[in-house]
Formats: sequence, structure tokens, C-alpha cells
Amino acid sequence: MFRAKKPSATEQTEHEPKLSAYQRGMRDRMLAAPVVAAPEPWRSVALVPVGGLLGIGFASHPESGHDLVMVVSHDGHGLFDTVTGEKIARDRDPDPEGSTPDEAADLSCPGLGPVEGSRVHIAGLFGGGLHASTRDGWELEVVTPAWPNERVLLSRDGGLPHAGPHGEGWWHIFHADYSTFRAAGFSPSGRTIAVATSSDLSLWTRHHRSLLPTRPRSFMKAA
Repeated sequence: MFRAKKPSATEQTEHEPKLSAYQRGMRDRMLAAPVVAAPEPWRSVALVPVGGLLGIGFASHPESGHDLVMVVSHDGHGLFDTVTGEKIARDRDPDPEGSTPDEAADLSCPGLGPVEGSRVHIAGLFGGGLHASTRDGWELEVVTPAWPNERVLLSRDGGLPHAGPHGEGWWHIFHADYSTFRAAGFSPSGRTIAVATSSDLSLWTRHHRSLLPTRPRSFMKAA
């Protein structure tokens, strides 16, 4: 029986499109940008180790109004205050039927602590998404110029690396070069940035007075 010759890896790559000069320049700009602190008014709140992290989701404290981040991991569920970085609730043994977001059609998990009785949408390993922009023009973009390590870029008013120097209109604030990226995005209020990997949660916050309702929010898919 005649069998067609299977093309080698070398033969297959010959037909792949090459990067344009513009694309190579963009990639080089992102690779050259070091990790820097997020600009004012953002401040780093916490870097929380969370082994086996699967995903995160946002909620709002019913009394203080603070943004809350719910973390889902192999070791259970946790809830963090994003203003203080404090863990305010912990469930090491959640109900197996709702312990991971893939158990629900909307990728949600039961809330805990002050948001018990509600459900929190979780973005991460199983899919889902977080806000990619705020009303007043801040944006997040996850890029992978050197696969498989994702980089999180924060920008203001469209200042992503398409134009302008690093540190002026856009900032490389996180590099997932040590564990697997899960999700990144803003809280619905626009006051919090969260980045999650398989090993930790990073949080940034800003005061609500810095918000100006000038632009609609959009969503970003988690990796």
C-alpha cells in the first residue's frame, strides 16, 4: 500500500510565515523590558504563596466595600482583602462537588467568609476571564515573546509597546518565569490588579478617588 511521505519538522517550518520587521521589533522591545514597579497611583499590596493555585475571582466586601480575591487551589479556598493583603477566610475542606470551578457551567465556586451564600466566578486553569481595562484608561495585556513564560504589561491610555518607551506609557510589572501563569486582570471596580500563577498571588491596589468614569471595561481571557 502506498503511503504518503510525512514531512519532517524542518520541511513543515519552511512554510510557516516569518515575522515581519515590525513584529521582530515589538518582540525585541518586550524581551528587553525589565520588570518594574507599577506606577502611581498603584502600589504593591502582597505576594502570597499559594501552592497548587488553580484560579482566582473577585468579589466585594458587603460592609467595607473593599475588593476581595477568592483563591481556589488544590489545598482548598481562601479569601483575601486586596487593600490590606490579609487572608480573611479559609476553607481547607470545601464540598467536593463545588471545590473547583469546572464543576459549574459558569466556572464559579461558592463564596466563603463575608461573601458566603454567593458564587464567585473563577478565572484560571479551567478558563474564564478577568477585566482587561478600567473606566479611566488603564489596561493589562498578557504577552509571551519567549514562550512559555508570560509577561504582564500595564499601560495607560493605549500606551502598550506599539509606541513609546518602557516606563513612560507602559510597564512590565510581572514575569511568570518560575511557575505556570493562571490569570491576570482588574477587579470590576478598577481598584485592584491581580496576577495568579500556579504558586502564588500578586496584588496591586489604588485609592478609589483616582478613578474617573471615562471608558467602558472589557474582558480578558485567562490562559
